[in-house]
Amino acid sequence: MRGFLRSDGRKGIRNVVVVAYLVECAHHVARRIVTLSDDMDVHLIGFPGCYPNTYAFQIMTRLCTHPNVGGVLLVSLGCESFNREALRQAVAESGRPVETLVIQQAGGTKATIEAGRQAVDRLKAIAAQTPVVELARHELVVGTICGGSDGTSGITANPAVGRCFDWLVEAGAACIFEETGELVGCERIMSDRAVTPELGVEIEACVQKAERYYTIMGFGSFAPGNAEGGLTTQEEKSMGAYSKSGSSPISGLIKPGDIPPSGGLYLMDVVPDGEPRFGFPNISDNAEIVELIASGCHVILFTTGRGSVVGSAISPVIKVCANPETYARLSEDMDVNAGRILEGRATLDEVGAEILACVEAAASGERTVSEALGHQEFILTYKSFEPVGPACLPVRGRAA
Repeated sequence: MRGFLRSDGRKGIRNVVVVAYLVECAHHVARRIVTLSDDMDVHLIGFPGCYPNTYAFQIMTRLCTHPNVGGVLLVSLGCESFNREALRQAVAESGRPVETLVIQQAGGTKATIEAGRQAVDRLKAIAAQTPVVELARHELVVGTICGGSDGTSGITANPAVGRCFDWLVEAGAACIFEETGELVGCERIMSDRAVTPELGVEIEACVQKAERYYTIMGFGSFAPGNAEGGLTTQEEKSMGAYSKSGSSPISGLIKPGDIPPSGGLYLMDVVPDGEPRFGFPNISDNAEIVELIASGCHVILFTTGRGSVVGSAISPVIKVCANPETYARLSEDMDVNAGRILEGRATLDEVGAEILACVEAAASGERTVSEALGHQEFILTYKSFEPVGPACLPVRGRAA
């Protein structure tokens, strides 16, 4: 595998230039800069809100200094509350080239788009000078999420990803699973897998928080499509989602934007702290993918039974299809057909090994299906979190 060596010692598997809008009013200009750049390695990200939010600032900072990012163009309207200078400084201190365009100062839409195109060319030229080195398996950070789950997800794709996670953790990599709202009922099982009793208590508390949160919101993490796909209860969906985590000990509990301090298996707590203030925790699968990437994930394993076509900005998404009938309809959007397990044509170990091979191929520069199709979805909204306590990360070692 190959890695783009960053000044903090981390290595990226991509060398993308991100164009980041800092308020929705700058979204169109930023999108046009990306479109006119006509380069698969120039990605659009951004935060639409005009009001300040600590969580959004932290996520944007983590994304703009992600190992897969080689340069950053910030696009501001000029009067929003987002602290563009603090973000620019954080990117500059990370050793990456960064430029800022302020539409109100640059002369409006056309002038800013033209200046942006030139800025992207400069940033790409600098990013291209990044040293390329070997990347070992233990240096990988891999996340997983499921979307469009059905009755096959917990039988094929999810446990196959769990096998892949076990092998990655055994090699020293960091693996992250999340969706605590879909793990309701699994908290005691996960607590028993925690590396310390204190971490187990924290894991149970975070799932109980998710249950309270969704109860107040009046709608749990069980979509109509899940029922149409054969899932009968929240418990059934939870056990299926849980199987993505494999069987390794759980090394820590992190929140969005926290970088795993060492190799191991980590649970991400995605449900905001405190009373509900900004609506549902994650309004779509891509909001969860963004949070995993903000915590350093080089690549995302996305399992689906009903079918999904999404990818992501910054980090490649590998889609693992659980249902053979879905795969037959959407094979051009899938990387792995885990439905073969249901048909008796492959074992969990064989599909897990195929998923691991896809991870290593992506980390060697090969495009995933969603990347090749141009998928670069991105969404970031408001949230609020408190920092994790010391019991959540009993093992520290990797620099944040």
